[in-house]
Amino acid sequence: MPFNGMSSPRTRRVRGLPVLAVAAALLAAACGAPGPAAPPAAGPVGNPGDRPNIVYVLTDDLATNLLPYLPHVQALAKAGASFGNYTVTDSLCCPSRSSILSGKFPHDTGVFTNSGSDGGFTAFHDKGGEKDTVATSLQQAGYRTAMMGKYLNGYQPGMKLDGQENYVPPGWNEWDVAGNGYPQYDYDLNENHKVVHYGSKPQDYLNSVLTGKATGFINSSAQARAPFFLELASFTPHSPYTPAPQDTDLFPGLKAPRTPAYDKVPANAPPWLAAQPPLSENEQQRIDESFRKRAQAVQSVDRMIGALQDTLTKAGVADHTYLVFTSDNGYHMGEYRLGPGKQTAFDTDVRVPLIAAGPGIPAGRTVAEPAENIDLRPTFAELAAAGTPSDVDGRSLAPLLRGQPAPDWRTAALVEHHGPNTAPDDPDRQGKKNGNPPTYNALRTAAYTYVEYVDGGKEYYDRRTDPDQLDNRVGRLPAETLAKLHDALRAMTECHGRDACWAASHAAP
Repeated sequence: MPFNGMSSPRTRRVRGLPVLAVAAALLAAACGAPGPAAPPAAGPVGNPGDRPNIVYVLTDDLATNLLPYLPHVQALAKAGASFGNYTVTDSLCCPSRSSILSGKFPHDTGVFTNSGSDGGFTAFHDKGGEKDTVATSLQQAGYRTAMMGKYLNGYQPGMKLDGQENYVPPGWNEWDVAGNGYPQYDYDLNENHKVVHYGSKPQDYLNSVLTGKATGFINSSAQARAPFFLELASFTPHSPYTPAPQDTDLFPGLKAPRTPAYDKVPANAPPWLAAQPPLSENEQQRIDESFRKRAQAVQSVDRMIGALQDTLTKAGVADHTYLVFTSDNGYHMGEYRLGPGKQTAFDTDVRVPLIAAGPGIPAGRTVAEPAENIDLRPTFAELAAAGTPSDVDGRSLAPLLRGQPAPDWRTAALVEHHGPNTAPDDPDRQGKKNGNPPTYNALRTAAYTYVEYVDGGKEYYDRRTDPDQLDNRVGRLPAETLAKLHDALRAMTECHGRDACWAASHAAP
């Protein structure tokens, strides 16, 4: 069902119960019974001579608890498909974004952190990751490609690299990328090899600038009758959670959700978490203030979605365009007695929204099969009738989007994290109070989460009876079950390429 005809709230003061009710229904549906499993590989939705456009909106640190404050995104979900078990390969920015670009797990990208020899933009570039991405594949297939907003941690607009002044990676026809765009003001933007500084005036607010550039790219591509791929990657709602000027007074008195996991430590918690003291009154107050700012900040993202939809409609290409919305990782805010942060294997951090609407996608569809961010590259490639190399670890989600039977879909997803994060210049560096776990690997199925830490700690949560992950049952598992879990996790951490990783993703007991 095309999304251009859907009605969506336009008011920015999103306080009413109808919005919250729609979001609650969306979240409940996403956790429902499994749908049909998926695919032998299916053909592209469009044919090579009439290929669809793809607009991909990637947010930064957006958790599922912000969906009630995104009416355009809720309307998008009603017009298309929502994935209830979509997870990221690491609940940290750069490893996740590297997986999205490449379609590979961190153990194949070599990007495990945001900086240093095993992380950040430098690691992705130096290990050759930019030579083969979703952008290079689609550009080679005849698409106009655009990257706007946040690229990879450590990228700077004015850097000289590979003989280029103001470096732009291969695969992109249009490049409008910031370095430190987190504050939304006083940043540099690399605009196709030209560095432009934006100041502190209201019109310099980064999400507004990006929205203007994105709509301009859509219009120029439509006029050229060229298929296009646009990745619009906002820094929102990453800290410092800066809202647009018109949103700073919204949601007075709003507090972070008091879920069952709020200010609770799981029974038999791993060593890095077990000694967390209860949240103080001041800490809870700061969490509430941060959550309110995050809800304010995402209003500009929601307006961005609306502007994209309006532009696609006016340009006459809405019926021929996929619009995809997701986040690089989630975010905990008080759960497990942790201050604002990420990097854990809990669902607060690894399970994020994935919503898509466009031609061939049934309206209101909920997908329960496990999906990961490594699947986005092969999905976009199939929709665009472009090729995907066999060393890509992910699998196209296109059959699931269409509602086709998928009897042999994967049963497990992999999370890989290197920690603790101690880099002094990393904006994602977290103190112990915010959660900074040691290195771990995790296996997540539709039913349970199993984690192994480098220090020997383990976790097992049966999310069918313990959805908030408050009872670590690993000590009660039979030795045979533990051995099978260990072997299944090891198979996934050691897989390489489409066929091997697909086989490993079925090994979970």
